[in-house]
Formats: sequence, structure tokens, C-alpha cells
Amino acid sequence: MSYDPSNIFAKILNGDLPCHKVYEDDTALVMMDIFPQSRGHTLVIPKAPSRNLIDADPATLSSVMPLVQRVAKAVKAATNAEGIQLAQFNEAPAGQTVFHLHFHLIPAYEGQALAPHGGGKADDGELASLAKDIAANL
Repeated sequence: MSYDPSNIFAKILNGDLPCHKVYEDDTALVMMDIFPQSRGHTLVIPKAPSRNLIDADPATLSSVMPLVQRVAKAVKAATNAEGIQLAQFNEAPAGQTVFHLHFHLIPAYEGQALAPHGGGKADDGELASLAKDIAANL
């Protein structure tokens, strides 16, 4: 399967759709997941077009992984989570729903189960506030 440049993340990267932006540089966009699995669920989306990890340029991966780590630390600090789950899905049978490479950073809280992937939409006000808090910890 090939990369579809009209996917929702490509539209967000192009500025055609809004997001709750945490951070952006030349290589990636960091934003809040609007269907979070837990409070503070954040996405790191490389700007280089690729469907997923399988077809990504290794240079893209090497440039974005340090950012994934920085964002994980910032999410943990901003949310007081006890842990962070890193998730990345490759093709629909593995759970991928948006076919543009992206990394999920999902805060884990003691005694709280994660919501299903792609579950209910979060409150926009809370997402905006979390985006600012996470950005302040980057």
C-alpha cells in the first residue's frame, strides 16, 4: 500500500485542519490526541511523508526519536503520570487508523486502565490546557 497525502495528519501538517499543538520544528509536529487513551495522550508526527514505520526513511526515524524521548519526559512531568506507554501501529490489522507515521505517548496512572484506542473525544479546553503544560516542560 502507498502513502495517501490526503490523510488527516497530512492535512493537519499542511495547516488545513486544526490541532492542539504542543510543539513544532522542521522535522515533526507534536499535538494532543483528541481521542486520548488517558489524560495527556500526545502524538509525535514526523513531517516526512510515510505510511508507517515499515516504509519510513531511516533518517526520519533517527531525527524524530530524540524528540519522542523529550516529549515523553515532558508529558510525564506535566501530567504526574507514573509511567509512559509508547505505541506505534503499522497497518490496520495492527491497529493503525491514520496511515501517516506517528508515535503515541500515553501517560499511565496507577490503578487506571487505558481507554480503548480511538475511544471518546476529549474536551477541547482540557486538551488546550494540557498542550500548554506539556510545552512548558519541553
